[in-house]
Amino acid sequence: MITSDIYNYVNILDKAADAATLRNELINNNIANVNTPHYKRKDINFESVLQAELAGGRSLYSSVKAANDDLTTLDPQVFTDNSSLSYRLDGNNVDINSEEAYLAENTIKYQALVDLMNQEFARYKTVLNSSS
Repeated sequence: MITSDIYNYVNILDKAADAATLRNELINNNIANVNTPHYKRKDINFESVLQAELAGGRSLYSSVKAANDDLTTLDPQVFTDNSSLSYRLDGNNVDINSEEAYLAENTIKYQALVDLMNQEFARYKTVLNSSS
């Protein structure tokens, strides 16, 4: 974590990228266990945690600044998906097609987050170069 207010957005993007990395690991684990009897898929709950942290009627800047005060509030919650019913006799609830779609979606999110962080740093670099 970078502790200057100028990096508040980067810190939030970094937490989101960490969550995307964790989700990638969980999805890959789900795919690896597609044939494991009684295995239940795992996932994370990050987007709703982030939404809750940034909500509250404040400006986006104020919300991001407040979230940076304690970034542990943005830690993703890993959960076991017991809600999706298994149509398989072995009790496994992993659908390989869904997991592959989740993996593709998550990869795109991660790449977008990294791109956003790179854009933020490019802005900082532009400002620093123009003030010289």
